[in-house]
Order: sequence, then structure tokens, then C-alpha cells
Amino acid sequence: MGKTITRRAALGGLLGGTLGCGLCGPLFGPGLSLAAARLGGEARFVVVILRGALDGLAAVPPYADPDYRRLRGPLALAAPGSADGALDLNGRFGLHPALAPLHAMYRAGEMTVFHAVATPYRSRSHFDGQDVLENGVTSARALKDGWLNRALSLLGGERLGLAVGQSIPLILRGDIPVASWAPADMPGLDGDFLSRLATLYERDAILGPALAQGRQAQAMADEALGDPRRAQGRMSGEKVYVANRGPQPMRVVAEAAGRLLAAENGARVAVLEVGGWDTHANQGVLNGPLANRLADLAGGLKALQDSLGPAWRHTVVAVATEFGRTVAVNGTGGTDHGTGGAAFLLGGAVTGGRVIARWPGLAANQLYEGRDLAPTLDLRSVMKGVLSDHLGLPAEAIERVVFPDSREAPMLRDTLRA
Repeated sequence: MGKTITRRAALGGLLGGTLGCGLCGPLFGPGLSLAAARLGGEARFVVVILRGALDGLAAVPPYADPDYRRLRGPLALAAPGSADGALDLNGRFGLHPALAPLHAMYRAGEMTVFHAVATPYRSRSHFDGQDVLENGVTSARALKDGWLNRALSLLGGERLGLAVGQSIPLILRGDIPVASWAPADMPGLDGDFLSRLATLYERDAILGPALAQGRQAQAMADEALGDPRRAQGRMSGEKVYVANRGPQPMRVVAEAAGRLLAAENGARVAVLEVGGWDTHANQGVLNGPLANRLADLAGGLKALQDSLGPAWRHTVVAVATEFGRTVAVNGTGGTDHGTGGAAFLLGGAVTGGRVIARWPGLAANQLYEGRDLAPTLDLRSVMKGVLSDHLGLPAEAIERVVFPDSREAPMLRDTLRA
């Protein structure tokens, strides 16, 4: 039996679309979400948050470290050149074979790898770690807004952020208006129904303008996502079908995000969230949950590149996680919450083909608290450089507004093309 659309449900969906402006679409599932903000200029900036703590030693194995195989044991990848070995980066580090599309970007000079990187957070709670990753300071719950929202506030003019998912990620919460639109499984709505609903509430000072703007905004999104007929139908009274919005692979979400970013009047800053990186048990090496996640991530980033088209050359994509994982394997074939890990910058605006790492080593006396990869690079340093060199924000304002009290994390320059 089909679901009944109540007036409340219809209003909720439409108001979500209204607040979402012209940047949302029917392709986003609850397992992945996209947040975006409209900016002027050619520069695009995408932040991909890997929730659950990516195993950086699996994604970017330090195969030349003399202690790597001993500590990784059954989770160690073979050296490059071996059957099913790592994909070589620079003679010391490699990429997991599932990340082959990213290896191609690296070889094309469009991806930089950062290793032994972390936020200032030094405990092992996912919730607190993600909070620090997104609030941009040194402790969880110290601020209620996100560093990317604060960065948008420095760009001037009216900005609009959009979160497609069940909530707005902290990184985009703040004084700059940010809306959310949560997809739901709904049967088709016809344009006549929407027109009658708008007429019903046209004298309502809040709902009337909101519904009208919502229809126009969703039509813009449909057109950006390549469905001009549905865009026209939303305004003309034809039948409008809403796609099934169950969980989608990252490729589907990233492709839609790329189209929205590439559109002339579309988003310029976006956040994608990808969960499922908490690999405590049966992590696997070439096959298994982690390899599947890595393949999905790589496929999604490649889809983002393809859908951006010519805009890719103006794009920087930052991929980060809340913390790394333990060096040694646990008793259930997985890894536990750690500290140092790996991050990536990719895009046509990146000076790539490099691994940036002040490698601490994996010997017992070099590990953080005797168990984790020791962090030697603050993630905020990387992000500061992107905000300055890519989005043109003043260094002083980045230090004062975006990442306050972060003098211990000096801005990392020369990661982007001039």
C-alpha cells in the first residue's frame, strides 16, 4: 500500500525545498548528505567528512617504514609491484588498490596526500572528535558554529547554505543562513496540487512566499541536475515524480553535487558526509568492508570530477576524518580508535603529485601513547592555506574568525596552483 501524503508532510517537504533554494535535488539518500553555499566567482571548495575514523594506514600505507609489516600483521598491504600490492606514490608511501581513481589524479598532479595529520583532538570519542573537526577549535562543544560557516561570513554579501539530510552538519552552522531539506520516500506530486497549495497559503505572510520560492528553487535544482522537463512541470501543473530516496552510493550524491557546483547559478562551497569508517572488526585488506568503502569513496570523487566538467580546474576538494586508527590490529581483525591519520586535497586547483608528511615512524618509542601514529601536522594548517590561497580570505581574518586561538597551527602554503 502506498504512503499517504498528509498536508503536514507536503508542507514540510516544500518548506524544506524552499529553504534549500535551488541547490537540492531528488538524488540524496539518508546515508549521505550534501550541504552547499552559494558563492560568487569561479572557485569551488568541497569538504568531504569521513565519519567513523578512516584508517589512514590502510588507505595510505607507509610500506617503506621498517615497522609497518610487523605492526600491521594480516592487515598489511604488499609493496608496490607485488600482486595486489599498494599503488606507489613516492617510493615510501602507497595507496590502497581500491583508490585507483585517486592514484590517477595523483599522477596527473591533481591530488596531494597528507599523512600523520590530525585535528587538535587527542581523545577517542567519535562525537567529540567530529565536533572538533567541524568547530575549528581545540575542544568539543567550545563553539556552537562551524569553521566553514565562519569562513562564509568573511566573503561578504548574502550567502545561502543547504544541507540535504537529516540535519545541518556543525561545520556549516552559524550566523550565515543555512537550510536543510531531508529527502523522504514520496509518490508523485502534480504541479496542480502544488499550485492549489500555494494559492491556499498565498495570504500567509510566512508560508505564502516560502512555498512560492520553494517551487522556483526546486525547479532550479531539477534543471541543474539535468531534468528541465520536471523543472517546467513544477511550475506548469504537470505531474512531478519524486524519485525513491533510499540510501545511495556516494557516486550518485557526488555526481549531483558536481552538477550543482558546475551550474552558473549553483553552489560554490559544498560539504559531503560519508559514514561507515568505524572498522573495529573484520576490516579486511583487499576485500571486505574497508575496501568497499574506499572503492565507493574513490568512485564518488571521480564522479564529482566528471560532473564538475570544466569547473574541476577551479576546484579544491578536502577529504578528512575525525581521527586515525590504531597501528596494531585488534583481536577481531580490525583497528580501534587512534590519533594520527591521512587526509587529501584534490582538484584541478591543487598542486598535486606530492605526499606531505613529517613522518614520525612506527617504532614503539615513536607511537603516540604507545599505540597510535603520532600526529605531526595540524589539519587546520591545511584548511587555512586553502581558505587563503583558494577563496582569497585574509590571513588575519582566518586566524581571528575562522580558526581562533590556532597560532600553534601555522598556515600551510603552496598547496595550490598560482
